[in-house]
Amino acid sequence: MSEDDAGGEAPGGSFWEAGNYRRTVKRVDDGYRLCNDLISCFQERAKIEKNYAQQLTEWSRKWRTNVEKGPQYGTLEKAWHAFLTAADKLSEIHLDVRNHLAGEDSDKIKAWQKEAYHKQMIGGFKETKEAEDGFRKAQKPWVKKMKDVEISKKNYHAARKDEKTAHTRENHAKADSSVSQEQLRKLQERVEKCTQEAEKCKDQYEKMLEELNRYNPRYMEDMEQVFEGCQEAERKRLCFFKEVLLNLHQHLNLSTNESFHALYRDLYQVIMAADNQEDLKWWHNTHGPGMTMNWPQFEEWSLETQRAITKKEKSGKMADDVTLTSILPARDGVVSQTPLQTRQRFSDEEEQNSPFYDSLRAPTLVNGGKEDISEWSDEDTPKKCLDANGHEEDIKVPGVRVRALYDYTGQETDELSFKAGEELMKISEEDEQGWCKGRLLTGQVGLYPANYVEKVG
Repeated sequence: MSEDDAGGEAPGGSFWEAGNYRRTVKRVDDGYRLCNDLISCFQERAKIEKNYAQQLTEWSRKWRTNVEKGPQYGTLEKAWHAFLTAADKLSEIHLDVRNHLAGEDSDKIKAWQKEAYHKQMIGGFKETKEAEDGFRKAQKPWVKKMKDVEISKKNYHAARKDEKTAHTRENHAKADSSVSQEQLRKLQERVEKCTQEAEKCKDQYEKMLEELNRYNPRYMEDMEQVFEGCQEAERKRLCFFKEVLLNLHQHLNLSTNESFHALYRDLYQVIMAADNQEDLKWWHNTHGPGMTMNWPQFEEWSLETQRAITKKEKSGKMADDVTLTSILPARDGVVSQTPLQTRQRFSDEEEQNSPFYDSLRAPTLVNGGKEDISEWSDEDTPKKCLDANGHEEDIKVPGVRVRALYDYTGQETDELSFKAGEELMKISEEDEQGWCKGRLLTGQVGLYPANYVEKVG
């Protein structure tokens, strides 16, 4: 291209030579192909953006679950979650980029291409045929004159060659004594005739060349006129491509996207909000020395101690309120405040007469109808009730399927432990303290906080 820029001749010959305008005509077809190439190029980039967005979403989903179920806690857990939230937002941004590339930008190129290039029924493009016809028409007279010049040139050179041959023969004859005067005279006449023919061809050659040179300005003007039409069409294509590339740059340049900046600005603020002292304090109060403790105290023997004592009383929980711990979220992924349940001790009379504790003592049948008493001591063995004939029978409580909303770890031996999402059977109504009796799928029976579950169905 350097030779073209310098005004020199291209390797294939000058534009002015016969037929060399076809490079310019071919540029029309190349323009159409370049439109397709540009679309294909950024369609592939759109696929890359889409795949990246999907990978970000999958990465965020996978690690959000891992972080929620993992041991990390507190403000640092929130910072970790912020990265995953930022990935979701970044995924949306890259999906927007993909939609611009595969939709708006591609459609714009296709629309311009359809308007700039018109296909013919016989094949090819209307613009290509018009350029070809224009150049051929402008070049046809010049080509005819150029052929005349070439013919006259050929004739002139052939005449000079004959003249040279005649001179050579004449000189050889003069040096040869065996050549007669008659033969020499004929050779001299041949030389003279060839010279005259050469001069005649020379005049014809010069005449044809002169006519060609006189026509050259007209030829150049006509060719340039057609060429400028092609240049104008190409100028429009180049300007359009530049416009499209600027649009692509705008859509791909995330540094100017306010959502992109806000995403990382918010992420930075959440990270900076992480407070190790706050997290350590939370652990201290929730799982460390800051937890409450009902220390053993001296208890005098009395007649009351001879009655059956439940496991709740054995635990020695004398405090009015008990904070339930080991609670994790079940749905939204945000660490919520630990719910509080209050379990107050029943008085002797309340416990003995409470229907709740009567139901709690109902037996659980597992393994073919046998009572499961593995979780009960002798003194906690479920009580019996008397039927109309005076025989003992188990207290029947209809079961209700419930699903755990939170993880719960039993703090006492008569309490159940379960994970969020686990189903169990509720076999007693909620008491006034907010506790229910339930049965796990394993057959274990025990107490659980009523507000930790929801009814199934």
